[in-house]
Amino acid sequence: MTDATAAGPPDEGQLPAGTPPGFRSGFACFVGRPNAGKSTLTNALVGSKIAIASSKPQTTRHAIRGIVHRPDAQLVLIDTPGLHKPRTLLGERLNDLVRGTWTEVDVVGVCLPANEKIGPGDTYLVGEIAKLPKQPRLIAVATKSDLVRPERMAQHLLAIQGLEQTLGIAWSSIVPVSATAGEQLDVLADEIVALLPEGPMLYPDGEITDEPEVTLVAELIREAALEGVRDELPHSITVEVEEMGLREGRPENKPLLDVYASMIVERDSQKGIIIGHRGSRLKEIGAAARQQIEALLGTPVYLDLKVKVLKEWQRNAKHLNRLGF
Repeated sequence: MTDATAAGPPDEGQLPAGTPPGFRSGFACFVGRPNAGKSTLTNALVGSKIAIASSKPQTTRHAIRGIVHRPDAQLVLIDTPGLHKPRTLLGERLNDLVRGTWTEVDVVGVCLPANEKIGPGDTYLVGEIAKLPKQPRLIAVATKSDLVRPERMAQHLLAIQGLEQTLGIAWSSIVPVSATAGEQLDVLADEIVALLPEGPMLYPDGEITDEPEVTLVAELIREAALEGVRDELPHSITVEVEEMGLREGRPENKPLLDVYASMIVERDSQKGIIIGHRGSRLKEIGAAARQQIEALLGTPVYLDLKVKVLKEWQRNAKHLNRLGF
């Protein structure tokens, strides 16, 4: 994985042969309260689903990098968890991940949903970024623009502008967008790219993420599991892919990817909820996840899905280390 802190561009005279004059490359991340639209926006800009999105808060648990390729630039977007008040050791580690990412990137896009008023959580978040010793460039992103009328958007943009004086910051730009409707995504990409340093490509052309396939598969299974579950369950679910590989002996034109995975919860009662009556819920999760995995990898999938109980895994350092947190 490329280290953002070590990815600064060389001197202009040292750029690799074939790099277009004025080519820019660098790192950006979107931050915001849970459900501010960060993952949906990242996917829309990358043009492919590399980060899971859910209506459940605190869905994102990894810093996943998505790569935007342009003739004039390569933009690496880091999708991070939402900063939140931690209740577990996992929550503390996720917050540390977010703050660490802020120190690595060239640009931070602050997502402020247009259909919600700017609240204490937003001002706290921006205030924390303002305290960083090395300030990234800041862009305000008014997400979910398709959900509000023009009058409401005008009020929202004025409120965003007002944060400059309140918090002592300076927005490089303020951009309303709708990731779901595809509105103003090109404008936002142009604004971010303009703030990146000149430098060479950081990843091979055509690569959309540096995240291992096994991690993306685990995330797609977790996304399927999150749909329709009770409010207390999302934080208790994680997924571990135990084995993944192409089945031997299959014709080249008829490959089949075998995936053996376990959904891990904290209590027996949660296991029952995930399995459902006579396994109905587990079958739904498996079908939805398999469809998403096949779309991502372009290969038919056999998915063997189990449910395991690992008591209080979110609070246990040993369990968190084993699960990759």
